[in-house]
Amino acid sequence: MACHITAGTPHPMGAVPRDDGVNFAVFSAHAHRIELCLFSADGSKEEQRLVLPERTGDIWHGFVPGLKPGAAYGYRVCGPYAPEQGHRFNPHKLLMDPYTRELRGAWQNGPQLLGYDATAANEDLSFDTRDSAPFVPKSVVPDLAFFRTDASHLHRPWDETVIYEAHVKGLTQLHPDVSDALRGTYEGLASDAVIDHLQRLGITAIELLPVHAFLNDAFLLRKGLTNYWGYNTVGFFAPEPRYFGPQGYAGFRDMVRRFHAAGIEVILDVVYNHTAEGDQRGPTLSFRGLDNASYYRLRQGQPRFYVNDTGTGNTVNVSSPHVLRLVMDSLRFWAGTMGVDGFRFDLGTTLGREDQGFDPSGGFFDALRQDPLLAGVKLIAEPWDIGPGGYRLGGFPAPFTEWNDAWRDTARRFWKQDAHAAQELGARLTGSADRFDHSGRRAWSSVNFLAAHDGFTLADVTAYNRRHNEANGENNRDGHHGNHSDNCGVEGPTGDPDILARRGLRQRNMLATLFLSQGTPMLLAGDEAGHSQNGNNNAYCQDNTVTWIDWANAEPDLTAFVAGLAAFRRAHPVLRQSRFLHGDTRDTDGLPDISWFDTDAQALNWRDPGLSELCVVLRGSADAPKEADTDDMVHVALINSDGVAEVTLPPLPDGLCWYRGLSTAAEDAFVRQPAQSGTFTVVGPVVVAHFAAPETGG
Repeated sequence: MACHITAGTPHPMGAVPRDDGVNFAVFSAHAHRIELCLFSADGSKEEQRLVLPERTGDIWHGFVPGLKPGAAYGYRVCGPYAPEQGHRFNPHKLLMDPYTRELRGAWQNGPQLLGYDATAANEDLSFDTRDSAPFVPKSVVPDLAFFRTDASHLHRPWDETVIYEAHVKGLTQLHPDVSDALRGTYEGLASDAVIDHLQRLGITAIELLPVHAFLNDAFLLRKGLTNYWGYNTVGFFAPEPRYFGPQGYAGFRDMVRRFHAAGIEVILDVVYNHTAEGDQRGPTLSFRGLDNASYYRLRQGQPRFYVNDTGTGNTVNVSSPHVLRLVMDSLRFWAGTMGVDGFRFDLGTTLGREDQGFDPSGGFFDALRQDPLLAGVKLIAEPWDIGPGGYRLGGFPAPFTEWNDAWRDTARRFWKQDAHAAQELGARLTGSADRFDHSGRRAWSSVNFLAAHDGFTLADVTAYNRRHNEANGENNRDGHHGNHSDNCGVEGPTGDPDILARRGLRQRNMLATLFLSQGTPMLLAGDEAGHSQNGNNNAYCQDNTVTWIDWANAEPDLTAFVAGLAAFRRAHPVLRQSRFLHGDTRDTDGLPDISWFDTDAQALNWRDPGLSELCVVLRGSADAPKEADTDDMVHVALINSDGVAEVTLPPLPDGLCWYRGLSTAAEDAFVRQPAQSGTFTVVGPVVVAHFAAPETGG
């Protein structure tokens, strides 16, 4: 039917159905005219164009009587096409509504998506008149009955949190106990088989690689590859449809509910720092065509080009009020409507960069921290980007936690016996207080990890000295150079039992170090199963068996070991404290909250250049409030030298005895055994943890 349009209202943003029609509101500060394009139900045919009749400030709006939820639409925007002034309006390009919750159809790569003629001599300064509508998905008017704001959250305390970083498809695609219909989907991710596995591991939060709607990069498609990780966002409100299962859109919400019922929080890795539109040679999909100069940071004095603090071609201008509103509305949608419990902010430094540089009191952080809906969700920053002054580990405001790459690199260096790594490991074991102990921040602010999606898996850290990224089609030039890895004698796969045993022990030692450290542990999906990516440390474009977890060849003993580590950590509150440990005297017993020793139970010589053996006794923090004090006491020995070592345990008060609770070198790794003599013998690199308990206990 033919529709007409009336003034409508400038809020809320997006397409919002009412009893008698749909209100549309979209931002543009520099447009001359915005046309609402209505499409057939399947999105294949443009049926009508209606000019948005009103502008309130920079919000263009209109109301279409009689229109129903499920209607397909898009925008065409008229304005100056003047790239050298920062403007790239082109009404021939159908634009996605930035606030759409659903996309109908798929993106099709082709020159029609470009706002310019790529064959022209002056490239992006030219103007393309081909219609992009047949090649792009359509925005969909939502059904508000589905999008109720009644989501509940778990709010697991940070000191109980164990994070599992996973990819929706990679975790489930080869899982033998996930049905064929559910593999690679949101429903499959929350299947009984996966939930049972996570619960066995002691996981309390699953952190998903990007699930906001994203685009396959054109240069990858030309090489027969795809964007697997998903760090190429185009829709900040729409779940990525490639992970839809039988329930479609509803599968995402059902996934969250099933995880919550199992006591597992859901954290999304979100990409608000850049979009899939890339640099000046990229496609015109939404933001660029709506208002390029507002949505993106442009080079000062050269607005034809983009600030590229992200390394992806463009940088979202979060310091713009309307763009900041978009990001905040997106976060509120995922938390308030879809039930998400937290967010990991990709390239978080970019979001905190104002005109004068990174500002921990900048607009984004202020808006986020004052928002009552977001007050209880978990906030995790990737504390770096490639912009000026971009490395900001420890520089984010509370209540943020941060990915701690210094922990990762130090743990790897220590176990490969690099010089001077032991000294730095002392700081990393105690929550990286040198980075985080300021401004009221807590020890759990450090998210410790051995491996993440970006880089080697844990198995590959012990099997490869160098990257092997040839399959990415860039002649092995991409990916990190410095991996602090060690192949233990042979590059890649081997059948040598001695090398395999050495690799297995190295993995167990590193995993034990992770779970025995103060801070928040994060485990990369598959590391508990010995998953390898064949030495590829930049597998962002490998949607295949390189990245899909090989459950058929999983290592059950390693999985059981990780589960034991998580249980040991849960049982001992001194391993997961909120307050930092500085060796201060405890009021309750007059003992220091942390003590460092050598293997003879003497004071540790931190200046020893060959230091490779650390022993530490952990007690409840002297700064902890009285009601949070604990009499728990754990001794951890990290021995990174070959041969036999005798370790003397420090004396205990009368009535207490040391009990071995963990040994990475023993088959009975978690069988509790009393250390009656106060000494124990270890052979080769090993982590051994003892706990104090009454002599009759155990």
